[in-house]
Amino acid sequence: MRLGVLDIGSNTVHLLVADVRPGGRPHATTSKRTVLRLMRYLEPDGSISETGVQALVDAVAQAREIAQAEKVVELLATATSAVREATNGADVIARIEAALGQELQVLGGESEARFTFLAVRRWFGWSAGQILLFDIGGGSLEIAAGSDELPDVAASVPLGAGRSTIEFLPEDPPGEDAVERLREYALQTLAPAVELMADQPAPNHVVGSSKAIRSLAKLAGYPVPGWSGSERMLLPRQALGSWIPRLSRLPASARQELPGITADRTFQIVGAAVVLHAAMTAMRVDELEVSPWALREGVLLRYIESLSWSDPD
Repeated sequence: MRLGVLDIGSNTVHLLVADVRPGGRPHATTSKRTVLRLMRYLEPDGSISETGVQALVDAVAQAREIAQAEKVVELLATATSAVREATNGADVIARIEAALGQELQVLGGESEARFTFLAVRRWFGWSAGQILLFDIGGGSLEIAAGSDELPDVAASVPLGAGRSTIEFLPEDPPGEDAVERLREYALQTLAPAVELMADQPAPNHVVGSSKAIRSLAKLAGYPVPGWSGSERMLLPRQALGSWIPRLSRLPASARQELPGITADRTFQIVGAAVVLHAAMTAMRVDELEVSPWALREGVLLRYIESLSWSDPD
């Protein structure tokens, strides 16, 4: 059967369409992203402006049309931190549901972490052992750890790339003083999550997911051979840290000329780099591996599990 996952995040509205069957690996057929960067539409009172809401509704309506054209049997629509935390969130959700013609599942931060952890576990397999996961979105950073399909502990902290950029790095380029203020704030904000993870066994694999982390790995990381001729991307903390001063001195227009930094990430990539480096420092992580699968795949996999194993479709 053909399923769609619509991920309404803080940075993008992303539709993933995949053919699935119980017990089988999802086969993606279509991926459509609309870049919104909702954090730039936040008003002083914490609401999303009318311009932002309309852009969001338009992107959702377009995604619905694509899903219908692709003959999606069921569309799994989720929203994350930007919609969840807006002071006018209830109204925004109602307008999104009107554009979708169905209910929207609004995920809490820990739910985001759990879905993403499931996707990472399925990608790396049981042999990966204890996993420590970092996932940076536009509004929040999720951290999770465990040795099973779902994490034993999970935390969400307000350190997303978009949020951090707006609150701490509004100038272009931001400069090293602003970066240092964000670094100090990130370390303070991470402290409760670090304490929560303290009793977990040492990880066999440290994994990063999300587009921001993939971009940073292309910039500061390196590939190593994977299975079946594939490549794995590794991102060392030291290499990431060495790039941050350079990124902070470059204007956004110049950052997109760097390897891995796309136009839609150029404004937020400094904030993402500072937050990720702070998280790796706080958790004493020297290097992480990038997962191609993240939240959308986790939502898809959880739904596949709910299908009847006897269903021939």
